[in-house]
Amino acid sequence: MFTVADRNRLRDRVLQLAASDPRVVAGAAVGSLARDQGDRWSDLDLTFAVADNLPVLDVLEDWTHNLVEEFGAAHLFDLPSGPSIYRVFLLPGCLQFDLSFTPAAKFGPTGPRFKLLFGASVDKPYPQPPSAQELFGYAVHHALRARFCIERGRYWQAAYWISGARDYALSLACRRRGLPSSHGRGFDDLPPDVRHLFLSALVTSLERDELLRALGRTIEGLLHEADEVRELAAKVEPQLRELLAAWDS
Repeated sequence: MFTVADRNRLRDRVLQLAASDPRVVAGAAVGSLARDQGDRWSDLDLTFAVADNLPVLDVLEDWTHNLVEEFGAAHLFDLPSGPSIYRVFLLPGCLQFDLSFTPAAKFGPTGPRFKLLFGASVDKPYPQPPSAQELFGYAVHHALRARFCIERGRYWQAAYWISGARDYALSLACRRRGLPSSHGRGFDDLPPDVRHLFLSALVTSLERDELLRALGRTIEGLLHEADEVRELAAKVEPQLRELLAAWDS
């Protein structure tokens, strides 16, 4: 397993690459380590600006070659986001490294976890987190899909949709309490009674009755946490309850 020293060694080498590459005009740390909130298990996230009118992908490919040769990095996937390209690597010892490049004119923070290391960045509005209505709406959508999959005998797929509905309901609970709602970051910080309520929404087997039970607990939890969208919740509650009723074949 990687150590903090391994992570620091990678960071220092990547910053050396940036200093020696004239195409790169700015750089920043992002993620948990950008605000000294990381821990022993935090991955490394670095982002860089490429001089305008130069191909971002060319720089990314050149750096990828270096990372593969020097560190044995495995390129997992790319995630284009607007003008930026994110490339995710896995290094020996299970160290994840997220590297991204953006044209200089568009280079700037997309959230508070951004620490400029050199060069300049531009100000731009942060993307807004999902609204309560969006979180609730997705949870309802997933609950519908879950019940239909149960009726089709697609029990693995039903478990997938129940899990998704539960996660959206938990995200709604986080938002309600001012906790981070993305990627489960706030789940462990929810009050014990809320965590206990949703604990019973976990699917424990792929039997029809168990899937219906977990779906029911998920719906109960969702309605319990719907204070921000109470009018919408009241409107769709009859349909949600209908998902738990016996249906004619």
